[in-house]
Amino acid sequence: MNILFAASEAVPFVKTGGLADVVGSLTKALRNRRQTCRVVLPYYEDIPGAEKDKMKFVTSFRVSLGWRNQYCGVFESVVGGVKYYFLDNEYYFKRRGHYGFFDDAERFGFFSKAALEMLLHIDFAPDIIHCNDWQTAMVPVYLNTFYRHLEEFRNLKTVFTIHNIQYQGNFSYEVARDVLGLPDSAIGTVEYRGGINFMKGAIEEAEALTTVSPSYAIEILDPWFGHGLDGLLREKQYKLTGILNGLDVLEYDPETDEKILQNYSAADPSGKAQNRRELQRHLGLEQSRKSLVVGMVSRLVSHKGLDLVEYAFSQMMKQGIQLVVLGAGDWQYEKFLREMVASYPKKFSVTLGFDDVLAHKIYSGADVFLMPSKMEPCGLSQMISLRYGTIPIVRATGGLNDTIRDFGGKNGNGYTFQSYNGDDMMDAINRARDDFADKDLWNAHIKAAMKCDLSWGKSANAYIGLYKTLASPVSEPDDEDED
Repeated sequence: MNILFAASEAVPFVKTGGLADVVGSLTKALRNRRQTCRVVLPYYEDIPGAEKDKMKFVTSFRVSLGWRNQYCGVFESVVGGVKYYFLDNEYYFKRRGHYGFFDDAERFGFFSKAALEMLLHIDFAPDIIHCNDWQTAMVPVYLNTFYRHLEEFRNLKTVFTIHNIQYQGNFSYEVARDVLGLPDSAIGTVEYRGGINFMKGAIEEAEALTTVSPSYAIEILDPWFGHGLDGLLREKQYKLTGILNGLDVLEYDPETDEKILQNYSAADPSGKAQNRRELQRHLGLEQSRKSLVVGMVSRLVSHKGLDLVEYAFSQMMKQGIQLVVLGAGDWQYEKFLREMVASYPKKFSVTLGFDDVLAHKIYSGADVFLMPSKMEPCGLSQMISLRYGTIPIVRATGGLNDTIRDFGGKNGNGYTFQSYNGDDMMDAINRARDDFADKDLWNAHIKAAMKCDLSWGKSANAYIGLYKTLASPVSEPDDEDED
């Protein structure tokens, strides 16, 4: 089967969040299951020069966008056996950064239409275009509005994945005609509360909708989580499913990770203790064997549970806990955490910004990993921490609910709490602290966590099943992508 992934980011070319990891890992997992996967991305200025040097020019064409007639160049590169296409237009993409510009509607409207136009100029005919988040949400709309009548697109199906429904691509109503070039008959598809909503268009027009975890697929049907689109999603629930993201287990592997002091495995996790001592030493914390080391690698924003951390902070410091935080975000949380370092220099460390090496040190060296999220479509950090034997403490929401089972029940691999409440969070932390005092029990917890199957295998098979229900006719794998 031939699948084209349309996305705004993918490792190793550009990454601002988990979407990049999903596209980079899922496509490889699908290829390993004899599906032909290719990816189309914007040709950003910020793509590393070393990656640009590997690309070769393929073709160019013009894209009509409203009254505009814009140039689009196509470059290609192959990574891990997956072919990537890059759509080049200097006016839209030759700038530092990726999102948040005044003309994002035009930039990603262009990208979505150019991704379809490209198929008329390259030697690849997908059965499925798999679109991801609002930046590619116009692909199904453009397909059904401008291209469906062409023979090349007659059997093409679209899948749209909601990675985070909070970001929908909302713009002014004038965008529909002047920028997107939509006819009056199609404007209703994207019209929303007096403006234009890219994601609404994809929900209306795509043949299948997915989210990045089963629990999140249910949650977004509720007004609390749906950010205004819950009513439409309830109407379209017949084509909505949740498929849990996986983890790139080769990138996150404590047996081979060169960013940690001592490698270890589920069969012999003894080396984790050395990484614990190294983390304490590196951050200037007290070299205590009795203190429960709690790690966090997170954006410092309210929906990640930072208000709960602020509420419970003094309790943690009084109860023999060391807290290590890495991340950046809202100024009020950054300010609070900086102030707390002065009060508890041997018990608390915060590093503002992102440091990949330190992140690996936290995943391997902490005893537990705290994710008290208000909402979490899937979550990656809890899976990484399991991989490293660092026990997750999570609120049971979204993908956290689908990946972490409380040790109080069968087949436990972490600690959970239900209510978004600081006292309930502390109860889970205290249960972990009490279990940590029993070294035999804790070693059993570490091994249970590290034995969890976090790979993309099950998820890739679920996507293949979805694709097969949509695609007609089904193409044979194209061996030219093999290398």
